[in-house]
Amino acid sequence: MSIRVLVADDQSMVRAGFRMLLSGEEDIEVVAEASNGLEAVDKAARFNPSVVLMDIRMPELDGLQATRRILAADDKARILILTTFDLDEYVYEALRAGASGFVLKDDPPEQLIAAIRTVAAGEALLSPSVTRRVISEFTRLPRQAPPDEVAELSARERDVFRLVARGLSNAEIGDELFISETTVKTHVTHILQKLELRDRVQAVVLAYQTGLFEE
Repeated sequence: MSIRVLVADDQSMVRAGFRMLLSGEEDIEVVAEASNGLEAVDKAARFNPSVVLMDIRMPELDGLQATRRILAADDKARILILTTFDLDEYVYEALRAGASGFVLKDDPPEQLIAAIRTVAAGEALLSPSVTRRVISEFTRLPRQAPPDEVAELSARERDVFRLVARGLSNAEIGDELFISETTVKTHVTHILQKLELRDRVQAVVLAYQTGLFEE
C-alpha cells in the first residue's frame, strides 16, 4: 500500500518541489494538490489521502481552519503541518485542533520523507525541540482542569505519560523506566484509550494545558 499524499500550499513552486521530491519514493504517491484551504478540504474528501501536507498560511481558508474542517469530516485524517517558522503561533493551535505534527519547509528532504512515513503509520511527530516550544507556549496559557479519566491511569501509565509529555520516544522511555519498547507502546496505547486521545501529540497538549506534571 503506497502512502497517498495531498500537498496543500499556495505557492505552485513549493507544490512542484514536494511532488518532485516525493516522486522518487516507491512507497509515496502525491494524489492531489491544493492551492488554498478550501481546495484542501474538498480534495481531502475526494481523494482520501493517507497524509495531508498542510501549509499553515494560505488564502481563502488558512491551514488551521482547513485542518479543523478535515478532521471534523474524518477524525482519522492525518495532517502534517508545513511552516516556515518553528515558532509560528498557528502551530500550537493546529496541534490543539488535532494535527499529527509539523515540519519546517527548510528541513532536510529525508526528514520530511521520514515525517510523512511516521504520520502515515499512525504515529505523531513532535521532535524534542518542538515539544520544548509547545511546553513553553502552553505554560503561558490559563490552566484547564484535567479530565476525570486521568484518575484511571495506573502508576506506571502516569510514569510513561510524564515522559511522553517531555517528548521522549518509546525507546527513550523504555531506557528511562527499564522496560521494553513493546511494553512502552502498550502503555501508550492504554493511556490514549483511557483519555480518549487520538495520538501522543494530543497527550502532550493535554499534559501542558492542564499542568498535569508540573512539580
